[in-house]
Amino acid sequence: MNVIHDLGRLVGVDLGHVTVTGREPVMPSPFRIGTAAAASVGAATAALAVLTGQRGRAEVDMRHAAVAFRSERHFRIDGEPIPLWAPLSGDYACADGRVRIHANFDHHRDAALEALGLPPDATREEVGEACGRRTGEEIEDRVTRAGGCAAAMRGRSEWAGHPQGRAVAARPLITLDRLPGPPPRQPGMRVVDLTRVIAGPVAGRFLASRGADVMHVCGPGIPEVPGLVLETAAGKRSCLVDLPAEGDRLRELVRGADVVIRGYRPGALDRLGFGVTDLVALRPGLVVVDLSAYGPGPWHGRRGFDSLVQMSTGIVAESGALPCQALDHATGYLAAFAAAAALVRRGREGGSWHATLSLAATAHWLDSLGRVPPGGEPEVDDLLETRDGYTFVRPPGLIGGRPPTWAPPPLPGEHEPAW
Repeated sequence: MNVIHDLGRLVGVDLGHVTVTGREPVMPSPFRIGTAAAASVGAATAALAVLTGQRGRAEVDMRHAAVAFRSERHFRIDGEPIPLWAPLSGDYACADGRVRIHANFDHHRDAALEALGLPPDATREEVGEACGRRTGEEIEDRVTRAGGCAAAMRGRSEWAGHPQGRAVAARPLITLDRLPGPPPRQPGMRVVDLTRVIAGPVAGRFLASRGADVMHVCGPGIPEVPGLVLETAAGKRSCLVDLPAEGDRLRELVRGADVVIRGYRPGALDRLGFGVTDLVALRPGLVVVDLSAYGPGPWHGRRGFDSLVQMSTGIVAESGALPCQALDHATGYLAAFAAAAALVRRGREGGSWHATLSLAATAHWLDSLGRVPPGGEPEVDDLLETRDGYTFVRPPGLIGGRPPTWAPPPLPGEHEPAW
């Protein structure tokens, strides 16, 4: 698949031959979700094959990769699905179209209600009435300034002309920059996972499925969607570190790491002393992978999630919401790909490395892949497995004919913050 080799050229790594089976369409959407899934999973698998001396032995099935983009929807705990959306999260009609409010976290819900002039116990109907009296951009602006998360529905051309849309279009899908660091060293696979809510956790989960020692670091009191934490924690270890009070414990983890993946809002960890320069000073030769919602530009620090970025970038206006969280999942696999590619180049060139990705850049990439006639729902049953009370989508991708591994998720904070 040419798209996979384009990704390899983007990060300066020859991925060799990658076998891709299956073809579009695999999802009920005109967007080429199957292509994006096969390319992101295939590139990540191929880069890990190069890293482990198995270049040219990577394989990916398009349907399997696309079903993995819905992994949280198929996840079961003792046969029960996990709740994914809070009551007030969703789309609302407004005076000039539609707007989406993300209220899965209590503080985001409270910020949205305050911005709309509503009491803490407001109902969905009351939120809808308040939205109906305002334009989408007015709601977006009010909620964002209050510390919440919302996005007005924009058309494709409207986003292309927006200052943030132009900023996204001007940058590559992935940036990978070499920073000063030590001479080439043998690749290691210790990963500090400082992420939450799908994209970053998917990256860590995929690396863990290929043998990386991944430590997911969460903080006491940090809001999460509990079911999503478990679904994306397979194969990892999990520890609690209270920042900034226990910053030295995190610093010790970084000193022994090869990769740090950061998925908090831009600037949040920098203010606590865990910026890129801080991290590579602790561990020269480190690979830092940064994920954000919108990337550099006027919205760089804006809170955002997959469903909001779909609204902002014209996807929803064209075809309705995607049938999966494709921006999150594609960005997650691309982040794993960037980490593996940086480790390959560190082994060849030395140095420290910094990769950046965003959901908005992934949306721009998905748009660039073109359209297909929408397909039907993919078959799923043969891709599911149940073990230890968990039903999950088996990890996609093969290296030398061997699939990734899957281990039951730990409980949050089950492990000590030590390698």
